[in-house]
Amino acid sequence: MSASALPTAGRPHVYAAMRAIWRARRATFIAVIALFAGAAVAGLAPPRLMGLLIDRLTAGADAGELALYCAGMLGCALAQGVLVLSASRLAYVAGEHVFAQLREEFLASALALPVGVLERGGTGDLVARTTQDISAVSDTVRRALPESLIAGITVVLTLAAAVLTSPVIAPVYLLSVPILVPVMRWFIRRAGGVYETLGASWGPIFASINETATGARTVEALGIAGARDRSMEAAIADIGVAWYARIRLRQVMLPWTNLAFAIPVFASLAWGGWLAAQGHVSIGTVVSVTLFASALVAPLESLIGWTDELQKGFVSFARILGVGEAAADRTDSSAEPATKDVELRDVRFSYRAGYEVVHGVTLLVIPGERLTLVGPSGAGKSTLARLFAGIDSPMGGRVLIGGVDADRIALDRRRREVMLVSQESHIFATTILENVQLARGDAREGEVRDALRTMGALEWIDALDDGWDTVVGSGGHPLTGAQEQQLALARVLLADPHTIILDEATSAMDPTAARDLEAALAATMQGRTVIAIAHRLSTAYEADRIAVVDGGRIVELGSHDELVEAGGAYARLWALWRDDGARSDGR
Repeated sequence: MSASALPTAGRPHVYAAMRAIWRARRATFIAVIALFAGAAVAGLAPPRLMGLLIDRLTAGADAGELALYCAGMLGCALAQGVLVLSASRLAYVAGEHVFAQLREEFLASALALPVGVLERGGTGDLVARTTQDISAVSDTVRRALPESLIAGITVVLTLAAAVLTSPVIAPVYLLSVPILVPVMRWFIRRAGGVYETLGASWGPIFASINETATGARTVEALGIAGARDRSMEAAIADIGVAWYARIRLRQVMLPWTNLAFAIPVFASLAWGGWLAAQGHVSIGTVVSVTLFASALVAPLESLIGWTDELQKGFVSFARILGVGEAAADRTDSSAEPATKDVELRDVRFSYRAGYEVVHGVTLLVIPGERLTLVGPSGAGKSTLARLFAGIDSPMGGRVLIGGVDADRIALDRRRREVMLVSQESHIFATTILENVQLARGDAREGEVRDALRTMGALEWIDALDDGWDTVVGSGGHPLTGAQEQQLALARVLLADPHTIILDEATSAMDPTAARDLEAALAATMQGRTVIAIAHRLSTAYEADRIAVVDGGRIVELGSHDELVEAGGAYARLWALWRDDGARSDGR
């Protein structure tokens, strides 16, 4: 998987998934094929009956025989209609079941994506797969596959009927092969790459739309609407290039395939006419074989037309399965942590190749300890927090949770062991109660109320007209940054992990509210391990140990008193913080 995009599943994975779908609904698919085959046979009867009728009329058939043949052709047409209707209905129902299964599996894979993988892949790429690729697979399952199946069966049976009708005329159909085969091979070799590029080109435009919409106030404040417009235009231009490549493929393919379709019709008429003139075949046989050749045009055009959509659907299916590969890439459900300690052991990490931001950090946090990470901005504190939480995997060394490598613990289990609360908390567009219950779906209302009370949120929630049934999030009741963080921390208490990582979790609050919340957290986190990134040194002062991070390394480690006495980096930070506080008091 590249660092900038979610993976695309390889052909073996796609074929394996298709075989699994076939095995799961084999009886239904066989029934669909049988019904379509019956419909194709019924559709082939009228041309043959027409040829026989011409021969009988030439021989002097009466009106009764004419009526019998006409009734036969009408009956076959009606039977074909009934069989096609039955087969199509069964195929569409089966397709809906398959598509529903794919959507559920895709949603489960998307929700299981590690945060680090999602961040590196970009939300634009995921949105493109959620919309464009799902839509393409939907069209393939609902229309392309059934229509291609009808066309394919019709082509095979029509060729067989032509050979059985006249083995000496039917070989002229092969005259189209020298044109059709090279053209289709040329098309198929190129279509996969074209559609993969087209699918990937939607990611940047969704990303640009999302960034512009979420940052609308910043765009307006900085007057950078023009720059955002240019970003959108560049993304649209890339899509235009990808669409042009698709159109060019069809422009090259279609004229040649149309020529290949026309050759059997004229060749069977010319060659059959000569044979009839020589007395080798009857006129009715020539008519039947020519009608079969003409009947091949529609299903072949349909088959080639749907080949275009099948290629697009195949690539989209591979991109959808790729999300599942990314979700499963770091999950091993067999690992079970033996203890509650977390440890970094000679960990190295880089966001980009060649730019290491964490350099050989080793740090053991014992159960129940409160560890605070301090240091200047950009020192690597948040990166260490992400590594502790298993969001990012180290490029070197090991991250251990309970003595087990974090990557070997199933994602849902790892989230129950260690939970990260970042500076930015997301509030979903639903009620306050449901927002908090996301942490644990089976939580009782009393437990939710206790968590909200502990975080100091219950007072303002009860003051709302609808209480915790108030809809918040996008389009709902607006919340302050402090209120959002209170809800996020209430989720943490409800989830009850043994280790909580606070990445400046109270930075969105004013100092008074932050102190109140930190006091509430301290009272409820007895027995839990807390790793906190300090925004204010007042929070570091109360920690069991303090790790000073600078340049991606831990340069000092100890208690507040030990580090102040040592007179190193922490002592200097403490002195500066106290001086700033004194000057503020003086003002």
